[in-house]
Amino acid sequence: MESIYGWFLLCPWTAVAGSLVVLLAIGYLGSPLIVWTVAGAAILVGFGAPVWLLGFYVAIMLIFNVRPLRTSLVSKQVMTIMDKLGFLPKISDTERAAIDAGTVWIEKDLFSGKPDFKKLMNEPYPQLTAEEQAFMNGPVDELCKMLDHWEIWKTRKLSDQSFDYIKKQKFLGMIIPKEYGGLGFSALAHSEVIMKLSSRSLSTAITVMVPNSLGPAELLVHYGTEEQKKYYLPRLASGEEIPCFGLTEPTAGSDAGSIISNGVVFKGADGKIYIRLNWNKRWITLAAISTVIGLAFRLRDPENILGLGEDIGITCALVPSKTPGVVIGRRHDPLGTPFYNCPTQGKDVVVPLDAVVGGIEGCGKGWLMLTECLAAGRGISLPAQATGGAKLAARVVSAHGVIRRQFGLSIGKFEGVEEPMARLGAATYMLEAMRRYTLGALDQGLKPSVITAIQKYYSTEMGRKGINDAMDIMGGSGISMGPRNLIAEVYIATPIGITVEGANIMTRTLIVFGQGALRAHPFAYAEVKAMDAKDLKGFDEAFWGHIGHVIRNLCRSIGLSVSRGYLACSPSCHPQMKRYFRRLQWASATYAILADIAMAALGGELKLREKITGRFADILGYMYMATSVLRKFEADGRRDEDLAFVHYNLKLCLAEIQKGFDGIFDNLKVPGLRWFFKGWLGAWSRINSMGSQASDGWSHAISAAMLQDGSVRDRLTQGIFLPTKEGEQLHRLETAFSISLKSDMAEKKVKRAIRDGILPKKKVHLLLDEARSKNIISDEEVKLIQQSDAVRYDAILVDDFSEEQYHS
Repeated sequence: MESIYGWFLLCPWTAVAGSLVVLLAIGYLGSPLIVWTVAGAAILVGFGAPVWLLGFYVAIMLIFNVRPLRTSLVSKQVMTIMDKLGFLPKISDTERAAIDAGTVWIEKDLFSGKPDFKKLMNEPYPQLTAEEQAFMNGPVDELCKMLDHWEIWKTRKLSDQSFDYIKKQKFLGMIIPKEYGGLGFSALAHSEVIMKLSSRSLSTAITVMVPNSLGPAELLVHYGTEEQKKYYLPRLASGEEIPCFGLTEPTAGSDAGSIISNGVVFKGADGKIYIRLNWNKRWITLAAISTVIGLAFRLRDPENILGLGEDIGITCALVPSKTPGVVIGRRHDPLGTPFYNCPTQGKDVVVPLDAVVGGIEGCGKGWLMLTECLAAGRGISLPAQATGGAKLAARVVSAHGVIRRQFGLSIGKFEGVEEPMARLGAATYMLEAMRRYTLGALDQGLKPSVITAIQKYYSTEMGRKGINDAMDIMGGSGISMGPRNLIAEVYIATPIGITVEGANIMTRTLIVFGQGALRAHPFAYAEVKAMDAKDLKGFDEAFWGHIGHVIRNLCRSIGLSVSRGYLACSPSCHPQMKRYFRRLQWASATYAILADIAMAALGGELKLREKITGRFADILGYMYMATSVLRKFEADGRRDEDLAFVHYNLKLCLAEIQKGFDGIFDNLKVPGLRWFFKGWLGAWSRINSMGSQASDGWSHAISAAMLQDGSVRDRLTQGIFLPTKEGEQLHRLETAFSISLKSDMAEKKVKRAIRDGILPKKKVHLLLDEARSKNIISDEEVKLIQQSDAVRYDAILVDDFSEEQYHS
């Protein structure tokens, strides 16, 4: 003891530094309180603390280590103070239902500050069953062959033949179990169908998508009575019944909980119980041609007939469209995209009580039903549509980049074109990575509401940026409407996906972090629930667990920041991926501690600070995207040919994460410490950046891979419809793309001869005879170059119309 004390006295600064390192290490490892207690005692002894101080320290630590003492002497006072100050946010019933909806998945790992990447890299990666693959190769391909995207656009309707085929092949019953006459497909198969259809006809994809998303079928599968299931599900699966679902109203959009459509319980003259409904809904897909309306409304029971009170709450019911008082038949025009999007009204529409989904047990549970269904559905339909659109754009643009020539070169060779092409290619890779990773969770039966919100928001936003890049590259070919233009419809309709199933602005600021902070945080929601329930024991456990969580992440964030992530471990992986796993550990630890600081500094006000919550959402979102990319790289067998796409995306994610942290340091107002956060921590964060954008070399590698006819391009765009019929524009592009690449070698011989002075300086096609006569190229190569010129010219033509055709 004397020797330790002497060393502390001889080297006081070293002793202080050493003590801090020990405490930092204990915190970094997340050690239990008893370890802190022993370490603190050892340090006090080492510095020669008097006996009274040691005794005081032991007494204090005894209180914190013995839970009954801590609960009664400390936690009770903390709980009282926090309650009086309104420190934790008040949560409404609708917010609570949204938070409770679904399940928690890997967002909890990312929010923890210490994600287990070994586990995350072993999450299931789904594959189609033989039956599902047969459906893709059969009915889905057959439907795609029947579709003419321009004819649908021009006539503003899906042909009767196509719609009859959709019903006959049970496209509207993909999510309905086989025992009720449906296809019983997995989430992956559902997504694959929507993705392929989106690459052929967006209007058709939406028509198929909506009945398989939030609506009567899904509600009945999960919450319907057996009688309701047996009656409706077989009819919905066969297309005998056409469903729609009425949720949105003029005064209730993203805030769906504020709907004013209402139903009143009453007893009829026959003594039976009925509901009188009144509603005014808008933006309801398929409403004008529906035979059954799924309706969300507020249910009231003034006479308490049901014994559930007067204000029962949001309820869902199934209303036959022919019921007296139902008004359908009118349509909205969503940016000219020809699918049925409609208003519907109901005036004193009377339905029996058993029209409520789930019967009397379903009364007042509509909001829970809706939020749980959306918790899964957001991860399927719109991400599949965005991915299909991006894959189509990547296929079209890469072919155009080879075929279209200016100044004697394929435009894809110009760096100004390379840049947006690489962005589109990288985004397509990341969209597919997110899609498959999320579907793996959904096919396990999970409903990760935060992750599916991330999936919906970032997929549709990436789709928007990708189609903008595609339009820039296509130039005049992109803006000239007609059967040869394959991407204009996607471009025009993109804002629809941005808007529906929770407008993106709201999804980012309120759901991803606003609800995610409580849902994914290991202790925050438990604290809120314990406070509301006045559960002192539960509060003690959650609060002190939270304190330990904060200390661990503070220590981890400091350690990982100073070491630039090298203190973190990485799972078994490709050698070039180790640094990304370490950086994500660093990002997670920093995110976790900053989220706790924001919650502590702003309390219940945090959910109103949407610029701050939006930045937190971006960081969480990009951590998820990076994890998805790493998982895809692993699942695909760590192919070296994919490294450019992987590096580009991971660097992008880290750069965006850094951007989010910079914004938080600049704008998070911590009372009394803003100068420290904005000045010192903000400066250190910028100097010690987690990452920067990918170099030009990676974008060049991506673009070059897309301009080659090989496995990289094929795998990047796998799952879209590739027509083989002559006269189809995508077939025309693919043919010209292939022939152009083959003719390039022959053309290079001619150009080399020009440089060497063997041939005069003229355009290649003017020198073919002379080049052949001098044996520079063969007869076959002459024909190949001539064929290439012809097919390229045909492929770059755009549509034009007579005055009569234009107005028809």
